[in-house]
Amino acid sequence: MKLLFLCSQNKRRSLTAEKIFDGYYGHQARSAGTESNARIKVTGGLLGWADIIFCMEKKHVRRIKEKYSDIVADKKVICLNISDDYEFMDRELQELLKSCVEEYI
Repeated sequence: MKLLFLCSQNKRRSLTAEKIFDGYYGHQARSAGTESNARIKVTGGLLGWADIIFCMEKKHVRRIKEKYSDIVADKKVICLNISDDYEFMDRELQELLKSCVEEYI
């Protein structure tokens, strides 16, 4: 399964999720950000590639649905409700991501 993780800047939350889930039980994972200054900015191609799109906050869901409504219309988009309170690869963030994501994959 192809998993895409989105946050604002693609520096902490979504990048941590990509590192955790890429190769996890054979899944492929990528990550991107929804802000213009993101490390890797979300594109229609990335959204099209994904089987499931995981957004960290509701604002990320809203942004991709506004800009890429045609691409994400038939996609499974899940909001994890994980606020921007963690550093990259923070142990608590890793545990939270695993507990939230595992039920979908």
